[in-house]
Amino acid sequence: MIHSFRNSAFRDPETGVYNQIYFLEVLNRNWHIHLRDQDQLTLVFLRPHLHETYHHPGLMESLTSEIQSCLLRANDIIARLDNDLFAIGLFNTSDHGTEIVVESVEQCMDLFVKNYERDHSFSLGYKIAAVGCCPTRNKSLETLFERTHQLSGELEHNANQHLISKF
Repeated sequence: MIHSFRNSAFRDPETGVYNQIYFLEVLNRNWHIHLRDQDQLTLVFLRPHLHETYHHPGLMESLTSEIQSCLLRANDIIARLDNDLFAIGLFNTSDHGTEIVVESVEQCMDLFVKNYERDHSFSLGYKIAAVGCCPTRNKSLETLFERTHQLSGELEHNANQHLISKF
């Protein structure tokens, strides 16, 4: 019981992934590490559009659990930023590594649809925007968020697609 109270401080109660406050703390810490080590990190915005005919409790938790299992490394982190926006932090990654993770998340979401659409009345669309960045003194974490948000806005509303960029 005590363990669940400890986790509640940094987990989103509906999905079980990290919450915004914890994610920002980890991302800020890694920003400074990557600044020192001159290494690249990537911020990914994932907007799953889950259209349900009936409300299925636990469906979003199942989806985020599947996505979390698709992240290929233990230090990659996913968090819920708001109702329909998730952020993924990829640390010490290359452009090619980012592409691999994004493709893995897309495959995971497609597999989720195949596994659950027969039992539930829903459809799932998504947009994925990823911006890789090697932190410098002239760049800020806020600008990385702005660039990722801007890239996410460039995606079509109803299409399953992704964009990857550099900052």
